[in-house]
Amino acid sequence: MDKPLFIKIDPKDNVAIIVNEGGLPAGTAFPGGPTLVEHVPQGHKVALRDIAMDEPVLRYGVPIGYAVADIKTGSWIDESKVRMPVAPELDSMQLGGAVFPPAPPLEGQTFLGYKNADGSVASKNMLGIVPSVQCVSGVVAHAVKRIEAELLPKYPNVDGVAYLDHVYGCGVAINAPDAVVPIRTIRNLATHPNFGGEVLVVGLGCEKLLPTDMAPPAAVSTIVMLQDEKGFAGQVAAIMRLAEERLKRLNERRREVCPVAGLVVGVQCGGSDAFSGVTSNPAVGYAADLLVRAGATVLFSEVTEVRDAVWLLTPRAATKEIGQAIVREMKWYDDYLDRGGADRAANTSPGNKKGGLANIVEKSLGSIVKSGSGPIVEVLKPGEKPTKKGLIFAATPASDFVCGTEQLASGIHLQVFTTGRGTPYGLAAAPVVKVSTNSRLAAQWPDLIDVNAGTIATGEETIEQVGKRIYDLILDVASGRKKVWADVHGLYNSLSVFNPAPIT
Repeated sequence: MDKPLFIKIDPKDNVAIIVNEGGLPAGTAFPGGPTLVEHVPQGHKVALRDIAMDEPVLRYGVPIGYAVADIKTGSWIDESKVRMPVAPELDSMQLGGAVFPPAPPLEGQTFLGYKNADGSVASKNMLGIVPSVQCVSGVVAHAVKRIEAELLPKYPNVDGVAYLDHVYGCGVAINAPDAVVPIRTIRNLATHPNFGGEVLVVGLGCEKLLPTDMAPPAAVSTIVMLQDEKGFAGQVAAIMRLAEERLKRLNERRREVCPVAGLVVGVQCGGSDAFSGVTSNPAVGYAADLLVRAGATVLFSEVTEVRDAVWLLTPRAATKEIGQAIVREMKWYDDYLDRGGADRAANTSPGNKKGGLANIVEKSLGSIVKSGSGPIVEVLKPGEKPTKKGLIFAATPASDFVCGTEQLASGIHLQVFTTGRGTPYGLAAAPVVKVSTNSRLAAQWPDLIDVNAGTIATGEETIEQVGKRIYDLILDVASGRKKVWADVHGLYNSLSVFNPAPIT
């Protein structure tokens, strides 16, 4: 058997997680540590000392919960043995005031991107097609297949077609206060920088979300209204005609040297496990710090995976007003969950628990480290676009697909996605760099995982080394020098626009 390994994060911790693949059997003794009294699976917690009933279970140096019964040294601590604490009180948060160590800017960092007429840059050269309403989806999907088969081969400098399908636009309370969220999201998707200003909007003609309200400037030349066309054949022909006009212009674009400061990078996690907070997420956080030092913008999100560790974030707000905005988004989501008869505990999935995470508190503490260590300079509501550069909290649901959609609307050029359980998730409009938390997953999915951070757990690499590899890969992918596996295979998930407003 390999040498038994566990990871204890903070000196105050009374638990550690097992590193060895397959876990370790009862009787395994750690030098200077506990002897296991039962089998403990990989990634799961072992008690480092006796823990009395109602005593805090400490990981990351803070309580992730309280023991529901006495726990003996060397015991496996699964989710059934931990009672979740109450959520942090939002009105008592420290707002700003954190002291940040000096971090000199990274000067002269560049990538090969596309320059847009509005001054933004792009990491892909895509034809974007956005429906104004789900009613047109079948027709547009058919047209996209023909565009890819018949037109794209003629325009080799175009990376592909991003069909941003969604299920909004009609049958909804379009004037309800919360309708601003999906409407803003779809409008901002239509102006994603990777479309180079050449997006094509397809409407029906009787929907509530008018295509003219979501199209970019020169809307008349960018919209197809299916009710104005003659039959199915005419509808498809109109879409293909306008698509080809845009493909011709997009094909003339070439990659140029662009400053890294023009990049917007989203970070997200899905299928998290107990390694997320000690391997992949800290490495992504290190890469995030490098991006910010280079002048880029980094978005971190997932409200329910921030809520239980928000007390670690509000001190990092650059101003008191930004700290108040973080609290505002936490309260909004608390109210949203209350209206649905749910709470933050609903976030933790069966897979998370199988991967060693006891509850949303433990998950949140590992999740927020993706944000790195710098000041938070802005807070975005779902689907808003940033107005500043640096580290930004973009408030979104934690669902992989909803978060990805909302971050796309906020203009990310690519996303870094960490996973311990594994997911083939991808986005057509922006590359998704997949980072595994453990080496087992990287070995099992060598043609889906782009970076293995599991080497941190085994001591083969440091957080800084893996973080630098992630940073370098981000620039290579943004430059078109390398492709992420999701792009190689064309693995693209449907969009899921966040709609908290009523459906009529």
